Amino acid sequence: MAKSRDNRKKFYMSGKMIEPLKLKGNENVKDFIKNVFGDSGYNARRLAEACDIYSRMLEDNTTVCLTLAGAMTPIGMSGPVIEMMELGFIDFIISTGANLYHDLHRAFDFPVKQGEVFVDDSELNELGIARIYDTFIEDSETLMATDRIIIDVATKLDEKKPISTAELHYLLGKAVLEKAPHPEKSLLAMASKWNVPIYTSSPGDSSIGMNLVAPFVFGKRILLDPILDVVETTAIVRAAKKNGAVEIGGGSPKNFYMQTQPTLWQILLDNKGGHDYFIQLTTDAPHWGGLSGATPQEAKSWGKIKDPTKNNAVVYSCASITYPLLCQFVRQNNKPKKKKELYLKREEFVKDMINHARKNNKLIAQYKAVLDL
Repeated sequence: MAKSRDNRKKFYMSGKMIEPLKLKGNENVKDFIKNVFGDSGYNARRLAEACDIYSRMLEDNTTVCLTLAGAMTPIGMSGPVIEMMELGFIDFIISTGANLYHDLHRAFDFPVKQGEVFVDDSELNELGIARIYDTFIEDSETLMATDRIIIDVATKLDEKKPISTAELHYLLGKAVLEKAPHPEKSLLAMASKWNVPIYTSSPGDSSIGMNLVAPFVFGKRILLDPILDVVETTAIVRAAKKNGAVEIGGGSPKNFYMQTQPTLWQILLDNKGGHDYFIQLTTDAPHWGGLSGATPQEAKSWGKIKDPTKNNAVVYSCASITYPLLCQFVRQNNKPKKKKELYLKREEFVKDMINHARKNNKLIAQYKAVLDL
């Protein structure tokens, strides 16, 4: 009994000694995160763990999904996303529509300016300026100018064919590549160039969705099919050798990615076994019930995560700080990867998933009566 206690105590006290942290000699971001944050504690250490996980994820031929919530693109976070796509470090994206809408402004030089927090918002409204915390955006020269670009693309879509949001965003990105003075500033444009599919879990909940009202009023209805998004993202996950996510914030984009695993095992009886890697950068906390799929440990109970004790990290800090650091770490630590160009492969993956499901006798037996098979 005493030996067992000693062994358990030895196990718990086997970690690295925490010494006074040294700034000297750790001037670059990679060394700073590894040797300062990594030798520390709290969320500094969680960020170092997240960086290590992302690095190993990339070395493990993992299909990486970025989920993007919050108001990240208004503050310029399109930049790190574009660099990660260029390096082959992001394979597909699930985002709020708002992030994609505000991503479009800079490609056309529409004003998005640093502002202040403590201002008279009634005066801003009178002057035609919208505020996102400390960021100012003009109504006419930015928002409504962007609206016209979206409506122009929408009017050229085939109104008889249902499409996924990935196809809508691909076409928007193509238009930016062709028309914008600075397409390199738009993640939508660069995703289109590099065939990185981008999905929106709630397409009506943004100015992109709002703009589709205009053609609708004049008799041109755009058929966005959200079930196609569910099917395509699930097929991408099913086709991958390994799956992992870098999740900025939580919300609908996070859950939309995480639900791909239950779609496989719960709905299609085609068990993938849960995601292999998971990183979340969030300011939320699980005890308020708003962490959207909650912690990796809780996600295991839903079959969303393969292992709740390894290859996952939740960093409780502002993503405006942690995401650029995470990206800079893998830029310095990992070699570029060949781009997967999943936009070009998604239909093939869907076809394979459907063919497999139609040959699944357990699935047929479960739905035979309901679906009149």
